[in-house]
Amino acid sequence: MAMVNVVVAIALLEYLAFGLLVGRARGQFGVPAPATTGHPVFERYYRVQMNTLELLVAFVPAMWMFGQYVSEAWAAGLGLVFVFGRALYLLGYVKDASKRHIGFGLSFMPLVALLLGGLAGALRAM
Repeated sequence: MAMVNVVVAIALLEYLAFGLLVGRARGQFGVPAPATTGHPVFERYYRVQMNTLELLVAFVPAMWMFGQYVSEAWAAGLGLVFVFGRALYLLGYVKDASKRHIGFGLSFMPLVALLLGGLAGALRAM
């Protein structure tokens, strides 16, 4: 499960980086804490961070289940697609919220595959 854990760690580091970008955007666009609204670009950085957090709640256990019951290598590969998708999501969303769809798809679809595969594997193991 080392490969799975490395990819989970990469995803968590990416999330932390998104948080740093939100902090930088606060200063750049004059949005003092604890405000979560203000300049539209700040709001898009903030939404990327929050949307990523929402997906991580499902992503991390789905990765572990898939890695344990189906395939560690496939779990790690799908996880890397998720991480890449989140990066594209950030780039698209910050530029223009309507350009987030490819990044969303490249992160949501692997998550669904990991979750359904992990569930199927756990059910088979019962």
